[in-house]
Amino acid sequence: MDLDSVADELYGLPPERFVEARGRQAAAARKAGDRALAGRITALRRPTLSAWAGNLLVRSEPDRAAELLRLGESLRRAVQELDRDRMRELGARRNRLVGALSRHVGELSGAAGRPLGETTLREVESTLQAVLADSDAAEQWATGRLARPLTPPVGFTGAAVAGAARRPAPAAAPDDRAGSAAGRDDGGVAEPAEPAKRAPKEPRVGRPPAGPRRERPGKEQRERTAGKGRGGEHRGEQALARREAEAADRLAHELEDELRRAESEREDAGTRLKQAKEAAAALAKEVAEAQERLRTLRERLDEAEAVVDPARAALEAARERVTEARRTAGQARRRARTAADLADRFGAGS
Repeated sequence: MDLDSVADELYGLPPERFVEARGRQAAAARKAGDRALAGRITALRRPTLSAWAGNLLVRSEPDRAAELLRLGESLRRAVQELDRDRMRELGARRNRLVGALSRHVGELSGAAGRPLGETTLREVESTLQAVLADSDAAEQWATGRLARPLTPPVGFTGAAVAGAARRPAPAAAPDDRAGSAAGRDDGGVAEPAEPAKRAPKEPRVGRPPAGPRRERPGKEQRERTAGKGRGGEHRGEQALARREAEAADRLAHELEDELRRAESEREDAGTRLKQAKEAAAALAKEVAEAQERLRTLRERLDEAEAVVDPARAALEAARERVTEARRTAGQARRRARTAADLADRFGAGS
């Protein structure tokens, strides 16, 4: 028995059977004298429903799991190399594959008798996104032993990658920067834009106006530029608000995970308490039965002593009578010998 084989077995079980099976494995390790292994087995956490569903995909369909892992490697490489064409291509594949796998995980779980709700399906999708975004998460997911859903890094969402791939490298003017910000409809974090060239204060036209209207075009341009700047600031605030909402949503999911773990630990503690109470009740019953047997034996001993004492007295009296009879018989034998001696002497004298 080793930790890897035990973990493989436990995380392949439905969540409701995990705690009981873990207790049996830990007890077997303790019985075998390996208390350290028993402690490590006890430390294994019961998986959430979404984590179990993800493990089900890895274990039952390794080919589809491998497809996701390969896509994640390619996508991370494209992002590191800033290969926009490749990012655009892989981003489209990413959205299709994550959607298809999320639905398929729901089907697998439903076929196993444990349908997934909307919140759980979101956790499944979040885990798949994390597998694509982070190599450590991918390695952990590939073991098929997840205990909780995974969360992708901030700024590495599918829409953010697609937005980065769509954005051109140079930013020609403040208007272009504002338009680029407006094009990011997902609130994802994109690459910093290159410094833009300053726009002319007045637009170039074929024939400049004359007379008192000379200053008006410049003023209108400045007002339009200022309005666009304010629009850009507003869109930036919207993007920031979306990112803060995403962060709050992730925090809420983490708190839900903590709550589920606390409930699982409470359930484990309740199970152990129930087992301890049952063991205590069984021991108390055994003690009561032993005390009853001891009381019965004592009663029998008292009865036996009540019979033995008179018998012992009678035996002692019989021994005394035997001793007295032996003494009397000895005296009689001596008198008989004396009488015989006297008779012999009298016969010889006559």
